[in-house]
Amino acid sequence: MGKTLFEKVWEAHTVRTLPNGQTQLLIGTHLIHEVTSPQAFGMLRDLGLPVKFPRRTFATVDHIVPTDSQVEPFADPLAAEMIRELRRNAVEFGITYFDLSSGKQGIVHVVGPEQGITQPGTTIACGDSHTATHGAFGAIAFGIGTTQVRDVLATQTMAMSKPKVRRINVDGKLRAGVYAKDVILHIIAQLGAKGGIGFAYEYGGEVLDRFSVEERMTVCNMSIEGGARCGYVNPDEKTFEYLKGRPYCPSGAEWDVAVAQWRSFASDADAVYDDVVNIRAEDIAPTVTWGISPDQGFSIGSSVPDPAAAADELERESIREALEYMKLPAGAPIKGTKIDVAFVGSCTNGRLSDFREVARYLKGRKVAAHVKAIAVPGSQIVDHLCRQEGLDKVFTEAGFEWRGAGCSMCLAMNPDKLVGDQLCASSSNRNFKGRQGSPTGRTILMSPVMVAAAAVSGAVADAREVFEVTEPAAA
Repeated sequence: MGKTLFEKVWEAHTVRTLPNGQTQLLIGTHLIHEVTSPQAFGMLRDLGLPVKFPRRTFATVDHIVPTDSQVEPFADPLAAEMIRELRRNAVEFGITYFDLSSGKQGIVHVVGPEQGITQPGTTIACGDSHTATHGAFGAIAFGIGTTQVRDVLATQTMAMSKPKVRRINVDGKLRAGVYAKDVILHIIAQLGAKGGIGFAYEYGGEVLDRFSVEERMTVCNMSIEGGARCGYVNPDEKTFEYLKGRPYCPSGAEWDVAVAQWRSFASDADAVYDDVVNIRAEDIAPTVTWGISPDQGFSIGSSVPDPAAAADELERESIREALEYMKLPAGAPIKGTKIDVAFVGSCTNGRLSDFREVARYLKGRKVAAHVKAIAVPGSQIVDHLCRQEGLDKVFTEAGFEWRGAGCSMCLAMNPDKLVGDQLCASSSNRNFKGRQGSPTGRTILMSPVMVAAAAVSGAVADAREVFEVTEPAAA
């Protein structure tokens, strides 16, 4: 009987089975940032412990860093203090740190892959829920809490219960204007925000095979929104091509050895899964959320659900709560809903390919007068590459603000926040109440091209109509 990649990687990193039945798992790579690491380092000092393997830990700043001006000292004293603390910890414990002055700073889930730190067949942990992003390379990657950050720093291991594995196949050919973001929003809408609890998701099928590595990153990124512990795609030639020549990847003769090993971790053809879900690509349309949970999403051509048509009282109350917060009338089409803010960025959609794709359609267009639009590259390297190609000018000439690298408006830990009940068309990953900084601010999740369409139209729109999109997004 064959094995899944998850089983192979789990077994290769198992230290022992603990008395409570959990596994003590070796963590090959540990990524940290300024928000969830200070307390963990404080615990180490209290215990008089060093970092066990400092060369396996990499740090950057992303959550709290401002994007409008990254000149220090920052106006926010908490942000300034958090960054000072991370610098101090990196120096004291001998950790590699991609600081603002390095030219390599950015969102941790963008920096890891572009530096070649993220590699197939490894275990990766980070004090951030969207660590699942790294699964796009055939790694199993977990978001962890501060206590677990401490454990990994001190021992390079952590205790975990082994999840089951669900294979999600997406077969067929995507329609014009349908992107990786639409695929994952569709999956979450189908399976639910709690549908993945207790599972690792293995994504595959014809569509995932055709996707670029960066598109796979978008899909894996939102596994956590579907309740899964992690999500991954088996490594293939695209994975190896992406990684070749990256700073922290093997080179020379070691490269060939590494690729052979990475290839061996892929799931066997006769691997057995705990569950299998099959999805037809043709059934996926440009997808947006209408509520306050990532699974409250549907096709751009749909109408807002009516609580009266709900199957039971629990669903009825959930819809009522969402519509009351979102200020959307039951039964109304989502298209045409006025927006106030448009945001392109985040660890979900802040990579070079995202900005290239938006620029294809945005060039020569103008953002609606009443819309505040911001574009935030996921890293300083993404920013540099965008500037080299003139993408930043396409955005600014259209009326977007081009910002410095960081998490920005994805979450409310920096100055980029909604005001009052502003509604944001966002390429980020969560539409929870207050997620973007205002307790009454509203978020509609969508692909970057759909964000651009909303920005230009001034309202939620179908990018296929606004930009006359006639080609499939993926080959």
